[in-house]
Amino acid sequence: MDRTFLFETMMLLTCVGASWTGIWLWWHARFQPVLKPLAAFCLMMAVWCGGHLALQHEMLTAGKALVLANPLMPAFFLQFSLQYVAAPAGWIRQLQKWQGLVLLCSLLVTLLSWSQPSARVQIEYSLPVFFVFEGFGWFNLTYTVLLGVLAHWLLWRGRHLHQGNKRHSIIAISMTAGLGLLLATSFVFPSFGLTWFPYPMLVLPLYLILLVYSVVRYQMLAVNAVASRALVYLVMALLLLLAMGLFSAVFGQLGMPALTAVPGWQLWLYSSLLLLVAAAAYRPASRLAERLIYPGVQLNESMVSRWQHQLAQARDWQQLAALAAELLRQPLKQQVQVCVWQREQQLARQGDGLLVLSCYQDSQQAAAGRDGWSYRLTGELDLTPSLKLTAEVFASLLCSSCARLDSALALAAAEKQQLAQQHLVELGALAAAMAHELRNPLNIISMASAAVDTELRAHIQTQLKRADRLIADMLVYAGRLHLQPSRFALKPLVQSLLPARLAVEYPQLHWQIDIADELELTADAYRIQQVLQNLLDNALAFLRNQPAPALLVRACYQKTAVGAVPALILQVCNNGPALDPDLLDGQLFRPFVSKRAGGSGLGLAIVARIVSAHGGTICHRADSQWPVCFEICLPQSGTLNEQEMA
Repeated sequence: MDRTFLFETMMLLTCVGASWTGIWLWWHARFQPVLKPLAAFCLMMAVWCGGHLALQHEMLTAGKALVLANPLMPAFFLQFSLQYVAAPAGWIRQLQKWQGLVLLCSLLVTLLSWSQPSARVQIEYSLPVFFVFEGFGWFNLTYTVLLGVLAHWLLWRGRHLHQGNKRHSIIAISMTAGLGLLLATSFVFPSFGLTWFPYPMLVLPLYLILLVYSVVRYQMLAVNAVASRALVYLVMALLLLLAMGLFSAVFGQLGMPALTAVPGWQLWLYSSLLLLVAAAAYRPASRLAERLIYPGVQLNESMVSRWQHQLAQARDWQQLAALAAELLRQPLKQQVQVCVWQREQQLARQGDGLLVLSCYQDSQQAAAGRDGWSYRLTGELDLTPSLKLTAEVFASLLCSSCARLDSALALAAAEKQQLAQQHLVELGALAAAMAHELRNPLNIISMASAAVDTELRAHIQTQLKRADRLIADMLVYAGRLHLQPSRFALKPLVQSLLPARLAVEYPQLHWQIDIADELELTADAYRIQQVLQNLLDNALAFLRNQPAPALLVRACYQKTAVGAVPALILQVCNNGPALDPDLLDGQLFRPFVSKRAGGSGLGLAIVARIVSAHGGTICHRADSQWPVCFEICLPQSGTLNEQEMA
């Protein structure tokens, strides 16, 4: 084969391929700006190969000018390397500030090379026209090589700044670009007096493909699809060549003249055998290509169906997260952490790994009546495109399972609440019947006590009053609770509960009401009075034996959160003995839990029920300056959630 024709063909292929690749990269640089200098590098390679083609067709001036523009190639590649490595600090970051100056210097070297004697051509028999540096051209060559070495060394050093696929890509680019630098520099052989044929330059079309693929393989799945098909075609072509070589070895004694005498059925037989070999090898070759281009598990319909079925078995958030972590761990071959969030509250967290799959419910979409479940993957840089796609498909299924489980749990909670309401209705009816049956014998006992002596009668009357109070409290706690909200001033209500009894029963008590005269609230006045009465009775009972008893009732409006409606904060505090720590662990407001002699155990439970009916909360403030301090928070949105609780 004519080596000049072979050289021209390879240069033409490289020129056309580099031009098309540069335009394609420039188009995609709209979304990935780092591809823009790589596109410029490809276009400059097309210009450089065009210069060699021009020399072969005796356009010597244009050819030498295009080849002498080679400093612009490493300049653009250095700019690409700086942007691709993207170091946040250090010497690479400082070099990024000077990349414009480097490009300007490269352009200046090119212009000086055009204006000075820098190159000549050398024609050898049966060899291509050789480009030979001379004069200022040696500075051009030295500058180009040093700039290229700097760009490749920067890439190689930059691999330590990244992890996962980015680091793998940098290593692949460094190795591929280094190979390209060696291939391209083979054209300088004649400049050193070596009239060797530049065989390495014949591989430049393949170098360009490998370079671009190593850059974009993890960013563009379309590139992987093209590469997969190309690898299949390459493997098929090699198999066909091997098959043809085998048949040629067997039937080589026929020769071309003898082959014309071969019967037609034998030629059809040979062709059929070749087609059968190709057809039999296609599927294995295709699977091999997919494994090389898309390493990892391949998604299929049965896998997705199995995931859906197993995720649907979860009965709570923890079980769903555990199932998800185990199912996703199997195809990815690594530990996975799964977190489920709902309105900024973490519902479940299972697994342990660098890859984190978070499913969360968007508050705005949930408020609009939509499921609003989304996912977020972090730590997926180590995943290949196929594994990343697998994780994304699984995450979508997990979001659907979260929405389904959320609906199921909400339905179960509604059914449970309905059963609880029905139970409370039955309990209220039972309490009313018991109260009626108990009060009749109590009345008889009260009338019968008139015939006994004074001391015994007083004791009987005290116990009868305690029993009557217990019955009344039980009716309040178990019966229906209707709210009749109205607007009223709080301070007069508090004053009506304190002074009448304090002067006689607690002469040493120091009490204080810290409530503004104009402070008003919207609530059921009778129920709020009942709340205050129970809290005051509870406080005074523990202050009876204190040497310097003190009592404080204060109230004010404040916002409990940013953007929230104002809430009334009401505190009833005293300096009595501190509460038992065992009661503070969810036991304080439960019924029939009392530490006060003569108490029914329903006072604080009734208070909590009335406050809850108003949409508020009650708690014991352990961080207060008072040993005992109950705090009530009542939202004041203008309208109350009137409830009927059985």
